[in-house]
Amino acid sequence: MIKEVAEKISSYNLFNNLLPGILFVFIVSELTKFNLILENSLIGAFVYYFIGLVINRLGSLVIEPVLKRVNFVKFSDYKDYIIASKTDSKIDLLSEENNMFRTFIALFASVLLTISYDKIADYFCLPNKNTAIVLIVGLLILFLFSYRKQTKFIKKRVEKQTNQPI
Repeated sequence: MIKEVAEKISSYNLFNNLLPGILFVFIVSELTKFNLILENSLIGAFVYYFIGLVINRLGSLVIEPVLKRVNFVKFSDYKDYIIASKTDSKIDLLSEENNMFRTFIALFASVLLTISYDKIADYFCLPNKNTAIVLIVGLLILFLFSYRKQTKFIKKRVEKQTNQPI
């Protein structure tokens, strides 16, 4: 079963979700009181993938807009991207690689935030129950905005294909 699942994981999922999740767990377990390493490899793979997915979403919803707002990066118009990617197949690969870099920026920002939270929680003697509640509320908000962004993205693609005004 593990082999079948591994064969179905795309390079995008591997480098933008699983790898950042594994790295986050390893780094955070080494530098904080949070031990996130799981004994069961199968369950661990799913948990690490989910952690990586969260990091990926932070990159998409927080890191990318901040970098765009401060003019650190500038994107091509989405309509132009769709047209160009149809004639230059390397653009999709470059975009995937670009997303990986964004995810790694989010990974290191997440590690720094986790280390900071660990220090603050120790200083103020915050109970672990509060950490769990903050995490669940944060994940709910993150995935609400992820859902909205993905829906908008799909809508743009559908409208582009049906030649409706965007």
